[in-house]
Amino acid sequence: MRNAFKLTLAVALLAGTSGLALAQPSSRADAAQIAALKQQVRIVAQTRKTEQAHLANFDDLDFNVYSGQKWEELGKSHAQDITVHWPDGRVTKGIAAHIEDLKGMFVFAPDTRIKEHPIRIASGEWTAVSGAIEGTFTKPMPIGGGKSIEPTGKTYKLGMVTIGHWNKAGVMDEEWLMWDNQSFMKQLGLAQ
Repeated sequence: MRNAFKLTLAVALLAGTSGLALAQPSSRADAAQIAALKQQVRIVAQTRKTEQAHLANFDDLDFNVYSGQKWEELGKSHAQDITVHWPDGRVTKGIAAHIEDLKGMFVFAPDTRIKEHPIRIASGEWTAVSGAIEGTFTKPMPIGGGKSIEPTGKTYKLGMVTIGHWNKAGVMDEEWLMWDNQSFMKQLGLAQ
C-alpha cells in the first residue's frame, strides 16, 4: 500500500498537481516523505530554470554580444576573473585578456559572427553549445613582430563547441573554446 501511495504521489508531483486528492498520508512518516519529495521537485524545477537561464545568456553572448562586438556587455555572461582555455592550448585569466583575444578575431575578418546553437546542453552549473563561427578574411592578419598576412578574401564557416562552468552569481568562471585550427587555416587559404 505504501509503495502505491508513493508512486501516486510522485506522479502527481511531477505532473504539477498541488493538491493530493488521490491519496492522503496515513502517518507522520508518510507526511515527511511527501515533504521531502516536494522539496526534491522544487530543487529540480529551480535547477531547470537556472539551466535555461544559462543557455539563454549563452545565446545572447554569441548572437548579440560576440557577433556585435559589444565588449562592455561581456560581464553579463563572464566573471571578471574568468579562466579561458583556447583551442591552441593557451589559457588566459581575466575578462580584460579575454576581450582582447576576442577583438583579435575581428581584425582580419570584421564580419565574424555566430548565428545559431543547434546543440544546447545544460546540466546544473555546466553548459555546452555547438555552433559555427563564420566570416570573411578581408583585412590583414597580424602575426606579431609588426608582420601580417594579406587577406585572401576567402570565407570560413568553422564548427565550434564551447563548454562553460557557471558560478553562483550566474556567470561563467571557466570556459573551454574548441574548434579545428587546421580546418580554419585551410578555409582561410593559409594551409593545405
